Amino acid sequence: MPDLDAHRRKFEKELAAGTTSLVLLAVLAAAEAPMYGYQIAKSLERSGGVLSGKQSALYPVLRNLAEAGLLSSHVEPSASGPPRRYYAITEAGRAVLRDWAATWTATRRSVDSVLKGVPS
Repeated sequence: MPDLDAHRRKFEKELAAGTTSLVLLAVLAAAEAPMYGYQIAKSLERSGGVLSGKQSALYPVLRNLAEAGLLSSHVEPSASGPPRRYYAITEAGRAVLRDWAATWTATRRSVDSVLKGVPS
């Protein structure tokens, strides 16, 4: 008998790895102001996002997106602890987000059409 729980966890991990950047860009595109990591994590938790409960996984992806020019970042002092790094989406990030969102939609439609006959 296969270990269904282990297979599900592996699948969820692979799925999250493939969608994290898309989700982070979308959260920051919807934000009214730059956000720091903890705010982004809380936003994802409220939406039941792919990184819900996995805050530490955010930071490497945020750094990679910033290095790619898709996000800008700056550090501000915090009255309640260490300085915070704030992130905002750039124009290049918005263009990439539009492209990735279209790709996601096409992929989702394709997968949904194949899964249509699978009993749930």
